[in-house]
Amino acid sequence: METPIYRRVLLKLSGEALVGERGLSIDPDVVARIAQEIKDVRELGVEIAIVIGGGNLFRGLSASARGMDRVTADYMGMLATVINALALQDQLERFDVPTRVLSAIKIEELAEPFIRRRAVRHLEKGRVVIFASGTGNPFFTTDTAAALRAVEIDSEAILKGTKVDGVYDSDPLQNPNAKRYEHLTYMDVVKQRLKVMDTTAVTLCMENNLPIIVFNLKVPGNLRRVVLGENVGTKVDGGSHAH
Repeated sequence: METPIYRRVLLKLSGEALVGERGLSIDPDVVARIAQEIKDVRELGVEIAIVIGGGNLFRGLSASARGMDRVTADYMGMLATVINALALQDQLERFDVPTRVLSAIKIEELAEPFIRRRAVRHLEKGRVVIFASGTGNPFFTTDTAAALRAVEIDSEAILKGTKVDGVYDSDPLQNPNAKRYEHLTYMDVVKQRLKVMDTTAVTLCMENNLPIIVFNLKVPGNLRRVVLGENVGTKVDGGSHAH
């Protein structure tokens, strides 16, 4: 039996992670694949919480840039994360994984309200917990929500699933010579303005010494490898051995 190095983790997914090759905003096949990865990790005995974005359905920031009221746009973005959370919950339960959606905005018919102790209790009982609606406040990203929730539930790491295999010094999809970092400190990320998570989220992680691991979610088995401590993606922490 392989031994995971983490007891409890928070997985951060972007809304774009649910978009498939067919151009569907929420592709059931893609959601099913992610659900299978989560199930595999849960079977190792790891407690998993998830924060999901809403960018596949609605982006508050770009809507406000086009003239919409920023606060209204951000609340619409939060509702988009609820839709994604329900889609992921549906697939997880098809795989017999007990799942709870906890929303920072009250939508009792669809999700439980976010109560920290309740969230922790669900995790202790082996349920996957999906945090929806970001922080429940405008002007904060789902990255910041991920950092906040991870600290609140005593997560041992934030696992950020992306389309690339780590953090690069420039966009690897545009620059074939982009260099991938294996390890970075929080200050490296802030000073070099690297696109790991936004500054508020990184600062929150730094203050609470919470490591962030950025990895490619599209590679089957990667989530499991990260949890088992294999050298996958880029690790961001307070260490002094960054290069």
